[in-house]
Amino acid sequence: MVDNPNANLDQDRGGASVASVASPPSAAQAVRAPAPSQQSAGTAPRAVALEIGRGLDVGTANLVSAAQDIEGSVTFKLQRNVFLDIDADAYTKNMLTRLNVQYVVLAGRMVVVGDPAFELANIFNRETRRPMQRGVISAGENDALPIERLLLEKLLGSPTQPNEVCYFSIPADPIDGEFNVIYHRGVFEGLLRQIGYTPKTIIEGHAVVFAEMSDNDFSGIGISCGGGMFNICVAYKSIPALSFATCRGGDWIDRNVAQVLGIKASRATAIKERGMDLRSPKNREEQAIEIYYRNLIHHTLVQIKERFEKADGMPNFPEPVDIVCAGGTSLIGGYIETFRDEFAKLRFPIPIRTIRLAEDPLYSVAKGCLVAALSDA
Repeated sequence: MVDNPNANLDQDRGGASVASVASPPSAAQAVRAPAPSQQSAGTAPRAVALEIGRGLDVGTANLVSAAQDIEGSVTFKLQRNVFLDIDADAYTKNMLTRLNVQYVVLAGRMVVVGDPAFELANIFNRETRRPMQRGVISAGENDALPIERLLLEKLLGSPTQPNEVCYFSIPADPIDGEFNVIYHRGVFEGLLRQIGYTPKTIIEGHAVVFAEMSDNDFSGIGISCGGGMFNICVAYKSIPALSFATCRGGDWIDRNVAQVLGIKASRATAIKERGMDLRSPKNREEQAIEIYYRNLIHHTLVQIKERFEKADGMPNFPEPVDIVCAGGTSLIGGYIETFRDEFAKLRFPIPIRTIRLAEDPLYSVAKGCLVAALSDA
């Protein structure tokens, strides 16, 4: 139970991101968003009436919402999907309020959410708590649902009209995990209904295809490189022919780097995000990250190749297609070059024209969810 959803939640991580795009009445006319222009934290975009339909990327590391106004501009809001409980004394409350740090009081405990939780964890050498693990809602985290509801309420706001459609991303069934996504899907459907939306789902990799492949007739391979999983979708003319996930992602890299170096996983995350390049690791920590990145990319490509060769009814692509990578784990320097290096080591079953990064990797899945929502409205 949430005793006080503190007003500090009104500060989005980094502020709302806004981009001017063409209004898409259907999936065949996809949202095309240039790099979102960052606003100052706490600065609200100019109020303009919104189109009906919302997109939501439900990621292990980040939650991202997308909405389009009637002038064709898209607003992305992003929140790191973590929290940290701290002592609920008067001094700490006053200090966090003065510093404008996001927190809530949850069952008598102070809980810092989003980026501040991640930063505090690094300062005090603690691990953040995660509402989601390995791509789905965390089974062992009792506070996951109230935290997720608070974050969704902030990211999405109130529906434009009752029961407005909101497409949210779900992982495909994993090929290397002993679980399915039924419970995870049901939890987020329930949370979205509670705040007034009609929830509908789209597989993460399929959302990448919607967001990034309009120029290719929505044919190709979309890969959502997330924190909990990598999600892969092979599509022909927007129709998924093959979708699956692997239980390896950015968190898998962090856990392994932390284990071999004897550091906290949050420390490994911070090293990844401070600006390193996989092509030129500068120390032992960066070298460990580069090793595990290569292993993860190689594993992903091998899985795609093997499933292409074994699956029945795969399309015969008349022309070479693109592979597009999106998601936070693809943001590290040298990612696509490393991906191309590993791809060159395999004999891939279909001709590939180009391997590229999504236009806005962190927002791509949310953008694809928005395309689906606007097409449905």
